[in-house]
Amino acid sequence: MLNVHNLTVSFMGTDLFSGITFKLNKGDRIGLIGKNGAGKSTLLKVLSKDIESSGGTMAFDKDVRMGFLRQDIDFVEGRTILEEAYQAFEEIKEIEVKLEDINSQLATRTDYESDLYAKLIEDLTDLTERYELLGGYNYQGNTEKILQGLGFQREDFGKLTDTFSGGWRMRIELAKLLLQDNDILLLDEPTNHLDIESIIWLENFLKGYSGAIVLVSHDKMFLDNVTNRTIEISLGQIYDYKKPYSQFLELRSEIKEKQLQAQKNQEKEIKQKQQLIDKFKAKASKASMAQSLMKQLDKVQLIEVDGDDNAAMNIRFNISKEPGKIIVEAENLSKSYGDKHVLEDVDLLIERNSKIAFVGQNGQGKSTLAKMMVGEIPFEGLLKLGHNVEVGYFAQNQSEHLPPEKTVLEIMEDAATDTNRMRVRDMLGSFLFGGDAVDKKAKVLSGGERNRLALCKLLLSPFNVLIMDEPTNHLDIQSKNVLKEALNNFDGTLILVSHDRDFLQGLTTTVYGFKDKEIKEYLGDIDYFLEQHKIENLREAEKRTVVKEVKDTSKKETHQLSREQEKEIKKLKNKSNKIEGQIADLEKEIEKIDLELAQDYDEVSGQPNFFENYKAKKAKLETLMFDWEEVEDKITNFK
Repeated sequence: MLNVHNLTVSFMGTDLFSGITFKLNKGDRIGLIGKNGAGKSTLLKVLSKDIESSGGTMAFDKDVRMGFLRQDIDFVEGRTILEEAYQAFEEIKEIEVKLEDINSQLATRTDYESDLYAKLIEDLTDLTERYELLGGYNYQGNTEKILQGLGFQREDFGKLTDTFSGGWRMRIELAKLLLQDNDILLLDEPTNHLDIESIIWLENFLKGYSGAIVLVSHDKMFLDNVTNRTIEISLGQIYDYKKPYSQFLELRSEIKEKQLQAQKNQEKEIKQKQQLIDKFKAKASKASMAQSLMKQLDKVQLIEVDGDDNAAMNIRFNISKEPGKIIVEAENLSKSYGDKHVLEDVDLLIERNSKIAFVGQNGQGKSTLAKMMVGEIPFEGLLKLGHNVEVGYFAQNQSEHLPPEKTVLEIMEDAATDTNRMRVRDMLGSFLFGGDAVDKKAKVLSGGERNRLALCKLLLSPFNVLIMDEPTNHLDIQSKNVLKEALNNFDGTLILVSHDRDFLQGLTTTVYGFKDKEIKEYLGDIDYFLEQHKIENLREAEKRTVVKEVKDTSKKETHQLSREQEKEIKKLKNKSNKIEGQIADLEKEIEKIDLELAQDYDEVSGQPNFFENYKAKKAKLETLMFDWEEVEDKITNFK
């Protein structure tokens, strides 16, 4: 599909990367990884032809269609969500206009025997066939299905895109890409504005995508679940392995160890030969031997070890002072935006040293509650902070409010106090802003750099309660790991709003699930929440089935089901029972493997193709759960 050869991109005479060569085949799902500023987004822009390379070639197969989800998008104002999503079907929409025109003419013309009338009939037939071939009779249903999968409610479809935030607009753009019949998808951080449920939906969609995908993401779990190949950009070079992210890390580490060992052996051999040369070159009888050894050394190709960019942030969150036992207390808390009720009559009690995650679909009130806690927005009801509570707040769009014309150093000095102004340069250095980087203006910083600067600025104020709203957006994987470690070592109270499952794992002990204007407490980590959430969703589906069946029973008094309908229902129930049995068996197999891993990880994981088989079982379980829900929905909606 695509051949890239010796690709080079330079800025101001400096190579961002050089000599990059790789091939993209159908079915490849590539995770493009690397530190912030390594050139990941730039490479996507080059592949999409948004910008030109400084050297090298790209060869595409004939008629290859490519879709690109950019981080910055423009929308035409005045369109509804559905109208904007339908822009994915340009040819279908054009045919609809032509068909409408032809049908209008046919309705008014009476010259049935004329050549012009015959031509209209011929055009109508051709356009109708083309319309059907392009999926014209299905595109509206597919559009609604994908929009709902990405978190939109059916009542949103008629609303103007102008009324939605940038994150929701990004979802519309993503929906358009998924609806198009592209051969190659280029996705730049597609999960940044999605909640956990939408991310899981997108994972399942992309796993069934038949074309090729190149995606930039810092979500390790998303990479592991979607990709089958990893390309890392590091120090201007690429490392390409046909493995998802976690397996790539293991393989890369093994290869580097072997390179190091081979390099040591080679250095030892070279040293021995050099000693012999030094010993023999002074003796006439041994001079020819010395010359021979020197020629051998000249021909030796030095073994190189893959380079690593190990520069990382150095973060430590210290508490300002010990607060009282109660951190936040709320009663009958409510919040509305016009006619939209986000939270209603919420009671809440957060105690000292709690580690809490706010989780739920976008628009359910997670960020709203965080803003209420820091006094940023008004609300109804009672909410008060405890004794000696000092809050450090990292807002979701924190990095977007950095003054664009000011430098990194100026932004920090403006926020500093007399007590910490002298430490500003040292603090910036620990966040990877060393040397001339402090003189960069905020407007030229990458998304990851802006987030790092916002985090650094946060440390200038004292706090013992830390509220962070999506702090990992745009941060590379290494920076996220450093931030996670710092938060694990934080002795204060932590409240995290995040959609990043891997980041949340092991970081919080309580999850607050936001849904339907209420908050439900789950005493466990994110894995426990997801497990319980899946069970609750299944129970809701079962309740809907029972209600429907009761209604159907009452209807039988006036309208009996036909024999064919009864047969179909019976067939669906048998299929549902069969899938339930398969799910139960597969869950037992996975549980057994997890137990074996816990008892002897090295021996079990060392088995041939272990991780491939283990991952395949989990993928199969997800597919079966999806199939079961589909069958149950058919039973529920059967008439």
